[in-house]
Amino acid sequence: MKTQFLPVVEEFYSIQGEGFHTGKAAYFLRVGGCDVGCRWCDEKRSWNAGDWDMVDVEKVVERAAQYPAKAVVVTGGEPLMWNLDYLCHLFGDNGVQRFLETSGSHPLSGTWEWICLSPKKNAPPLPDLLNAANELKIIIETEKDFIWAEEQVAAVSPDCKLWLQPEWGRSKQMIPAIVDYILAHPQWGVSLQSHKYMGVP
Repeated sequence: MKTQFLPVVEEFYSIQGEGFHTGKAAYFLRVGGCDVGCRWCDEKRSWNAGDWDMVDVEKVVERAAQYPAKAVVVTGGEPLMWNLDYLCHLFGDNGVQRFLETSGSHPLSGTWEWICLSPKKNAPPLPDLLNAANELKIIIETEKDFIWAEEQVAAVSPDCKLWLQPEWGRSKQMIPAIVDYILAHPQWGVSLQSHKYMGVP
């Protein structure tokens, strides 16, 4: 199915602030619509897709391809609420690498160089997304989230990168616990929202 239009919350060129590709330049495409509803989400404005204009994806790709990084991060909201096959096809035709950020709660569409899976308890990831993930990023709000993290590891591929990231509003409380956990479980690494420290979008 060809999805020609998507509800676009914002587009911008910036630095990736989280996970394996931290510090790299990319074009960011934030797609509207999310039915996961994390209470600590810092992009709640994206939840209602109807709040945003439907934008021609050909125009999006044209804008993204103008930037020197030739890489796009598709995020949300939950971007997999939409069929992203056509969007990815256009990016590929324009030489733009494709990176997805998803909770994994909807079927996978599109072709991707990299998938960052950040699963949530209230909308668990589908098996196909766990299998496809290049990196697993678990948000740590309380110490119970370490249990959730280990449950997800059992389903991802052996070469999947593993990250624990403190929920921004509880960073000071949770960073010491994350450090202690990683010292005891060194297969994990720590991911920080470095863009917020740097003051970039």
